[in-house]
Parts: sequence; structure tokens; C-alpha cells
Amino acid sequence: DGIIKIEVVVMRRRRRKKRIRKLMVLFCALIVIGVSVWYFLPEDLKGKFGFKVTLPTIEKKLKIVDQDSNERPIAVMIDNQAMALPHAGLQEAYLVYEIIAEGGITRLMALYKDCDVSLIGPVRSSRHYYLDYAMENDAIYAHYGWSERARRDIASLDINNLNGITNAPDAYWRDKTRYAPHNVFTSTENLKKEASKKGYKMTSTEDLLLNYNVDEVNLSEKEGAGVANNVTIRYSNYQTTSYVYDSENKVYLRSTNGEAHRDAVTRNQYTAKNIIVAQVGNSAFDNYGRQDLDNIGTGNGYYITNGYAIPITWSKDSRESQTVYKDTAGNEIEVNDGNTFIQIQPLNQALTIN
Repeated sequence: DGIIKIEVVVMRRRRRKKRIRKLMVLFCALIVIGVSVWYFLPEDLKGKFGFKVTLPTIEKKLKIVDQDSNERPIAVMIDNQAMALPHAGLQEAYLVYEIIAEGGITRLMALYKDCDVSLIGPVRSSRHYYLDYAMENDAIYAHYGWSERARRDIASLDINNLNGITNAPDAYWRDKTRYAPHNVFTSTENLKKEASKKGYKMTSTEDLLLNYNVDEVNLSEKEGAGVANNVTIRYSNYQTTSYVYDSENKVYLRSTNGEAHRDAVTRNQYTAKNIIVAQVGNSAFDNYGRQDLDNIGTGNGYYITNGYAIPITWSKDSRESQTVYKDTAGNEIEVNDGNTFIQIQPLNQALTIN
């Protein structure tokens, strides 16, 4: 009898627990339904009940840079000759410039902020007009050597620079598996350490060059918008840069001279969320064919993102001032949250967008 009584008690307890669980599930379901109904009620009906429920809002943050950080950017000169490939560390740069240099080659300048990149390069020497774009980003300027004009301008403009040949050899190393001079590499850690040793300002209060939008920027209804699934930017007989839109991932796959532009470490093809093409006059000024840019003033170009392109204008008042990019209505463009390649293209070269 005692055993039977125990079994009865146990069964009663189990039934009670089941009823409690059912009631709890029903109670939670009623709460969810109630909150959902309340959320979708018009505000005037909510007011009739004499109180309102305010749901917490989550502030959207940019992913490409840390909005709460005042870390100063670092701009690194990147060798872009065929023997310099594959590059390392370009995907982590929030901004990359490509500009013509002597002999029809281009060089890149990659900017880093709020990130730790262990391999960047190959690093190459400075040209004077890259200083204009380092200054507009208030960036510490990293390079390995310089042209004579760049040397003079770095001194006269008081550029915070890290030259691997003269004042910052410890910031760089050579990869002995590659041929010189296309084998110099660095890291953000090394560059920050050397910049700090020199007493360079490590924070910045300057605004970012571009106006990023945390919400998706849609160009399809903008004035002059056109489809941009394929972009071909010719610099010279030596260099053509191109992009193909990946609609699934909403980025552009980058190629150089018809070959996928890949990272040395990950082997992944480089991608761009935003592409800005600024068409700028250029001319040679010495026997080596070194270039000058007509980049102070105004000109035309395109902003390209998410499969569409719009015509834009660019304006730059001085070497130190920021370039301003505007749409045809005269409004400064907003760009998508993501990395950007700024293609400073010679005026007399072909640009194809389709």
C-alpha cells in the first residue's frame, strides 16, 4: 500500500508540473501576442489607453571605421607594377587611391584606421601629389624612398612621414622570396610604433573624407543613374583597372590588367563596396616622365555602388583641403558603409561603365 501511495503522489506531482508548464507557455504566448498587437496599434489608439510603451532603439554603427575612435589614419604607398603582385593587406584598408605615375604605371595609397594588419605591401617610394591625398585625410604618410620633388614637399609641408630608407628603417622589412625593389613590407603595428617614437600626433579631430551612411545607399533613382555591372578604367597602355559587380554580395570584384587582383595571404580577390572615379588632367615634367596632376580646382567623375553609377563632380581648393564629391543636384554624395577605391584617372583615357 505504501508503494502505491508513493506512486500516486509522484503521478500527481508530474501532472501538476505539466499543468504549470502549459500555463507558463500560454502566459508567455499571451504576452508576446499582446506586445505585438500593441506595437502595431496606431498612436492615437495607444493614447486612448492613457499610456505608451516605448521600445528601446538600437543605434546603428558604421562597420568600415569605428565612429567612437579618434585614431589617426596611416597612408601607405603601395607598389603596383606587375612584379609587385600579389599585394598584401589592401582589403583591410578603408580607403585606397590609385593614381598614374611615370612610365604609365600606377601606384596605390592605402589608408588604415581602427584595424590591425600584419602584412602590408609591397611598399614603394613617394610621389609629390600623393601628399595631397594624405593631407586631406590627416594621415601619417608611410613610404620607402621618394622622388626629389616629393622630398622637398614633405619637408616644406611638414608631413609626418615614415621613410624606410631615411628616418624609419625599423618599420619595414624585405621578403627575400621576392625580387627587390618589389619586396618591402610593413604592418600597422610597426608603423604606429615608429610614429609614436617620433612624437607624431596619433589622434585626429578631422572629419572623415567621405560621408558614410549606415543605411543602404540606393543610386537607382538618382539623376543620371545608369547600370554599372562592369567598370573599366584605363590609365595607360600599361595599366587598366576593372571591376565586375557581384550582386549576391553587393560588392565589386577588382581586376588589374584583366587578371583577378588577389591578396597574397588569403588568395581572395579584392573587392570594393564603393568606387569613385575622378578624372584629372596630368602631364610629365621631367626626363623620367614623372607626373604632375591638375587636381586643384574642379572636374568630373562617377560614384559607383550596388550595381549603379551616377555622374559627380569633384572639387579641391588646395593641396591640404579635402576633395568634395557632389552629385548633379549639387549635394555632397553619401557612400555606402564599406571600403572605397578612389580612381584618380587621367582625363584623356577611356572609361567604360555598363
